[in-house]
Amino acid sequence: MDDSQRHTEVSTPPSGPRDGPKTAQQATAPLADFGVGDVAIAGGKGAALGELVRQGFPVPPGFIITTGAYSSFLAETNVGAALSGFLSVGPDEAPDGGAPDGGDGTGGAALRALFAATEMPGRLRQEILDAYERLGGGAVAVRSSATAEDLPGAAFAGQQDTYLSVLGGDGVVQAVANCWASLWTDRAMAYRRRQGIDPHEVAIAVVVQKMVPAAMAGVLFTANPVTGERREMVVDASPGLGEAVVSGRVTPEHYLLDGSGKGLSFTPGGREVVISAAEGGGTRESSGKQSTKPGLAAEELAELAMLGNKAQQHFGRPQDIEWAAAGGTLYVLQSRPMTALPPQPPVLNAVQRRVAPFFIEMFQERPYPLDVSGWMKRGILAMLHGMAGSVGVIFPAVEELLPEEDGVVVQLIPPVPRPTIRTLAAPVSLLRRSRRFKAADWTRDPRFSLFIDNIERLNGKDLGPLRWSAVVAFAGECFAAMQGITDLRVSYLPGIPVPVLKMRSMLLFLGKTKLAPALIAGAETRTSQANRALERLASIAADDPGLSRALRDSGPRELLELVENEPEHRAFREAFTAFQLEYGHRETTSVVLSSSPTWSDAPEVVLGLVKALSGERPQTVDQGGIALAELKRHPALRFEPLRRRVLAAVESAQAGMAFREDSHFYATKAIPPIRRAYRELGRRLAMAGVIDESDEIYHLRFEELESITDNDDGALPASLRDRLRPLVLARAAKRRELEGIPLLDLALLFGGSRPSRPSRRGRQVEGVLLSGTAASRGQATGPVRVIRGPAEFGQLRSGEVLVCPYTNPAWTPLFQRAAAVVVDAGGLGSHAAIVAREYGIPAVMGTGSGTSALADGQQVLVDGTRGVVLPAASAERP
Repeated sequence: MDDSQRHTEVSTPPSGPRDGPKTAQQATAPLADFGVGDVAIAGGKGAALGELVRQGFPVPPGFIITTGAYSSFLAETNVGAALSGFLSVGPDEAPDGGAPDGGDGTGGAALRALFAATEMPGRLRQEILDAYERLGGGAVAVRSSATAEDLPGAAFAGQQDTYLSVLGGDGVVQAVANCWASLWTDRAMAYRRRQGIDPHEVAIAVVVQKMVPAAMAGVLFTANPVTGERREMVVDASPGLGEAVVSGRVTPEHYLLDGSGKGLSFTPGGREVVISAAEGGGTRESSGKQSTKPGLAAEELAELAMLGNKAQQHFGRPQDIEWAAAGGTLYVLQSRPMTALPPQPPVLNAVQRRVAPFFIEMFQERPYPLDVSGWMKRGILAMLHGMAGSVGVIFPAVEELLPEEDGVVVQLIPPVPRPTIRTLAAPVSLLRRSRRFKAADWTRDPRFSLFIDNIERLNGKDLGPLRWSAVVAFAGECFAAMQGITDLRVSYLPGIPVPVLKMRSMLLFLGKTKLAPALIAGAETRTSQANRALERLASIAADDPGLSRALRDSGPRELLELVENEPEHRAFREAFTAFQLEYGHRETTSVVLSSSPTWSDAPEVVLGLVKALSGERPQTVDQGGIALAELKRHPALRFEPLRRRVLAAVESAQAGMAFREDSHFYATKAIPPIRRAYRELGRRLAMAGVIDESDEIYHLRFEELESITDNDDGALPASLRDRLRPLVLARAAKRRELEGIPLLDLALLFGGSRPSRPSRRGRQVEGVLLSGTAASRGQATGPVRVIRGPAEFGQLRSGEVLVCPYTNPAWTPLFQRAAAVVVDAGGLGSHAAIVAREYGIPAVMGTGSGTSALADGQQVLVDGTRGVVLPAASAERP
């Protein structure tokens, strides 16, 4: 494009007020009559284009055929009756997104054909023809604009149809009918179903605009769609109409720009095809001419960036903009919110990098709004605030830890605790508490008994007869009960380091410092007791021939049905019930998520663990017992006073470890009554039509639940549906949009899989598949088994290498069968590292990408001493 000819053509906004059509029944109106508040009349695309025209953007002139015209067409023809019959049988319930026959025998394809074949009512036809004539006739683009598209979290890209280079009034009228029909394609219905959009509530408008004979066209992203970097823009472009780019027919030229439009990098495109307008209407395709030179000049890129910045600033969020260049002019053809955009990558300091693995373990799943505003803010994180406050440290608020967009958590920002002047007095306070409160005595503390009594009282309360406010208050009591564990942790945690330091000092004196990790890991905890109880369940199952076969051949859900319904498995069923009564409050995913089911809520998870523990048992090593036996054999311990002091120090250190683990165990007892309250509230919201399923309550915030008032008869007011249902749907859509985007990119911490690193001897370890933190000594060879969550527990087989993104106590029994453990996140003090040392299996933590870099069945050697994973044939003995 010649610089002397290049300019930005800006549509001149019409003078006078712009209130838009008075009613949705008006069939057509110019683009400038619409704005962002007119989605119900103009659809998402039309409303955005009208807003752009009003703001002076270079938008091709055009008009909108409103949703009112669509409604009139249905009402005045037999298409409306056919559609009603089609919807009456639930088209969105068809398998694989297919459309079943309607009540009158009209299927989806036939319904669309009926749209196309039905004559447009005279009044509607004339209004469309008149608007087309006022536009000046000639070639136009006819584009669908549904009321549920181009919205945050629901782009609907390509779901409805577009017709390019349409000529003549008859062609425009036919294209409009085809656009209407495209609302009911299988792909559009399937997309709406995934987005939770009621098919009865969707409508469609149509945008008609002057065709732009583009020399170059494409898309502009005002933020980097891959990294989420807001200081970068991305342009994809190709010669001809932008259809070739948006449909994926070509490999576009790729420009990476800074915020001002200055080029940072350029990748040539393939120019496989050029789509252009045909003289007689429609489009034609031709082969493109290969070129390694940019098709866009620096000035054009700067101009696109200017338009992108202006659109982003006006709409308040990053934009996905379709554009075209023709005759020296840049045109904006569409602007919609970017969807599935990763959050802005945080810049982490040294403290954040150090604490990040601990928090990544807890936040492997995206918390729901009710998780954040309920159990986290008022329960588990309130405990962290209390513990930090006891030493004069301010722990960041939950809003800083988990920033949100549109009411949904988008990322995890590792916290940076902030000391205050009170922190100077912390050593004295900690020393005083360490002397007064001994970890071995914590369950005899009256506050522990009070906590247990409170939990039992909450578990025994019937919520059914209570008014709404009383059930909400009950949830508040569950949060308040956690204060008991907070107080106990504030008192007893300071007493943990002193015995550990004392034990390590004695081991240093005895020349046995290497025994410290194994000795501490050998502590008796409620988790180790649960593991032995699971082993007993596996033994009972092994003695039952039918159940033993089922454990070998069936999945956890089939096992559950068998255990619950077959009388011959009574012994296992009774033992299983007893296990759930004692340990069923344990979390399956994370202690911070009340939305995550407990073992009692998901018994198939426990059966998956039993399945993993069944069959041939590998030889496990009791590192703690071996280490203690070795210590006792030390010649110096023949001196009885020294022996008593050393073993007492070990016992005290183990008691501290047990307190840390067991206080976590008891804290999770508050989760079942909280989930019971949410289920009751969710049931009532579902009855009121606010949500479809009771679990959807997690899309609401606790403050929103507190604000609800039921009627005197206990029913919820009808107005609640209009107030809260849109929030639930929007947050659900935003959550789906963020699927696959981690809360914190591990590459920021680990830089992905690190292919080679110095060994402890200073040599390079060659052929490394992965490297990370050496967390538990030894080497083991075996086939990889990637386990991404509790639902896959039953897939682990004895002797396999467990590769997982994280672990928590629910994963512990798997360590009894695994040959070694490789974890994406975590460090030396993480749950997986501690348990691996306890069971004597090699462990490598913080690999960053083990679950994606390794595949099921791949033979590897895990070297937990050097922190590397090698191909099995590359075993290098130390």
